[in-house]
Amino acid sequence: MQSVNSAPSFRLPFPILRSIYGTFGHRNAICRQECARANLRISNLNSGRVRAASASADASTMSVEMAKRDVLGALSQIIDPDFGTDIVSCGFVKDLEINETFEEVSFRLELTTPACPVKDMFEEKANEVVAAIPWVKKVTVTMSAQPAKPVFSGELPKGLQKISNIIAVSSCKGGVGKSTVAVNLAYTLAGMGARVGIFDADVFGPSLPTMVSPENRLLEMNPETRSIYPTEYLGVKLVSFGFAGQGRAIMRGPMVSGVVNQLLTTAEWGELDYLVIDMPPGTGDIHLTLCQVAPLTAAVIVTTPQKLSFIDVAKGVRMFSKLKVPCIAVVENMCYFDADGKRYFPFGKGSGSQVVQQFGIPHLFDLPIRPTLSASGDDGMPEVAREPQGEVAKTFQDLGVCVVQQCAKIRQQVSTAVSYDRLRKVIRVKVPDSDEEFFLHPATVRRNDLSAQSVDEWTGEQKIQYGDVPEDIEPEEIRPMGNYAVSITWPDGFSQIAPYDQLEMIERLVDIPLPASTGV
Repeated sequence: MQSVNSAPSFRLPFPILRSIYGTFGHRNAICRQECARANLRISNLNSGRVRAASASADASTMSVEMAKRDVLGALSQIIDPDFGTDIVSCGFVKDLEINETFEEVSFRLELTTPACPVKDMFEEKANEVVAAIPWVKKVTVTMSAQPAKPVFSGELPKGLQKISNIIAVSSCKGGVGKSTVAVNLAYTLAGMGARVGIFDADVFGPSLPTMVSPENRLLEMNPETRSIYPTEYLGVKLVSFGFAGQGRAIMRGPMVSGVVNQLLTTAEWGELDYLVIDMPPGTGDIHLTLCQVAPLTAAVIVTTPQKLSFIDVAKGVRMFSKLKVPCIAVVENMCYFDADGKRYFPFGKGSGSQVVQQFGIPHLFDLPIRPTLSASGDDGMPEVAREPQGEVAKTFQDLGVCVVQQCAKIRQQVSTAVSYDRLRKVIRVKVPDSDEEFFLHPATVRRNDLSAQSVDEWTGEQKIQYGDVPEDIEPEEIRPMGNYAVSITWPDGFSQIAPYDQLEMIERLVDIPLPASTGV
């Protein structure tokens, strides 16, 4: 009986060919040649059938799990330049599907932001490495971005609950071009594909109404929810006291803080990847209010070459440092101008570099003195929108890439700073911007809570006793609280706020052994 997987073998009967060509001399030779050629053709056909049957058998023995391992293994060759980790470990690969014949592969790459500067490279490399798998004939890659949401786990005002990153642009000194930088940065991020909003926090002298030209120049309020609808220009949402129909405010500090709080938190921002806050000059109540109400992801510092500007900027950097808001870039405005083939520095050099060196801020960007940059702030059209290929726009493009990369890195560090290792039964800590990793015993962390529920505020007496905390206690959930702390939920329902500074002071565990393998 013939095997199902074996191809049938045929050989032409020689008498038939001989009857066709005859039996004489050269005809017998022709007959033998034709016979050989025919048998060779049929032999090749049989061989091809066997190879096809073998390939089909291989495909039938491959499981979906094996195929997915092949694809994920290929994709793990792609390294995210910001995180230094492959895109599979970063969790970017979603919805991996393989068809029944194991020939077509489709998946989605979900990046941290739609403004990711390397998204085109990711898409190209993903197509390339998966197509190189021998059994893959077609690859379909879809690009997407994570839903907009803050890392902060606390109770945020409704208007801020769908904003991924909040960027403060600050100078702590008036007249250095802070608003110009804030507006052009926002429109650069929008040009990179992000959903962006601008909040003008200067109530005494709002700049936004002059720098942009929305059709609707008045904010509207929902009478039922009392929420504010931002106005919009070139796809960017805008909120400013200057759009409230009040012009500039004349009021005392506490009232100003209340106005700023209301404008920021009751606005219907919707889903935003970046909210750029144009901070007012100084380091007063408004700044503290903003830092307390809004979970700032990072700050961009604006300065000019003069020494006086550096002195004020240094105060602002120290303020952000105390509030645990990382400063990711310095923009030195009005640095130079070019004329007659030479570059001139009318205000000297070094203020921006001094900020970078003294405070360890990683990135410095220089902006020239340009009449067009100044004019764009007066006629309501941002320079990067008017001249998207110009020199100034290129500098802002570099700044935009820096902001996107640094914010993604900060979010990644914050989200993984403190976690619970269930196998070792320890709390793992790696504070952002630190290479040191250490481990804490959960019971020790619980006993070192310094809140009013654990320590008497007047006497300093410890309310919670050593024996009140079981030695085998395990946290139920650990969530980030902005850039400075985590919230730890314990089995008894207690929610402990643990600042990074406090965790670094707790007694640490050393020589943590891995649990013994339970496998056979």
